[in-house]
Amino acid sequence: MHGLVNRAIEGFVRDSYGADAWREVTRRAGLEVSSFEPMLTYDDKLTEDILGAIVHHLGKPRDEVLEDIGTYLVSHPNLEALRRLLRFGGVGFVDFLHSLDDLPGRARLAVEDLELPRLELREHAANLYSLVCRSPHHGFGHVMMGVLRALADDYGALVLLEHGEASGDCEVIYITLIESAYSKGRAFDLGGRAALG
Repeated sequence: MHGLVNRAIEGFVRDSYGADAWREVTRRAGLEVSSFEPMLTYDDKLTEDILGAIVHHLGKPRDEVLEDIGTYLVSHPNLEALRRLLRFGGVGFVDFLHSLDDLPGRARLAVEDLELPRLELREHAANLYSLVCRSPHHGFGHVMMGVLRALADDYGALVLLEHGEASGDCEVIYITLIESAYSKGRAFDLGGRAALG
């Protein structure tokens, strides 16, 4: 697993629950270091051990923890750069959805050896979509549920999300767009320029 993934999981615990919680998680997982290096690669089992320790520590289902991690990736101030990368997908939530097929390629432009799961958006009817997530790592669909929920809020869209049953390396998220301009959403400037006063 890429170190950036593990570092994001570490950041989620530290920022959401504190340094003591992270120490307890690393102790339970048998981690020999106290922090992950973002540009190293780690054994997938280590990531699973860390996730198992987080689930135990928080007393929450694994799927819920993964969704919380996805929400954290988009909404926490420490990860504004990731939010910006995702928001470059379009000016509205539907534009963003249609950009998801290209997300793994955009991520590789930033970090060449970062392999994200393959994503495929399917449009079934007006305002009804499904997102197919293909990954050997079970649970990425739940991370994407958190990302989608947070980005919908970010864009001011009202959506219903449902995680379908996983089959092999495939997870499907069903997306119903109820209203694309439900609320104001968070301010975002594609140019990244601060307002001049």
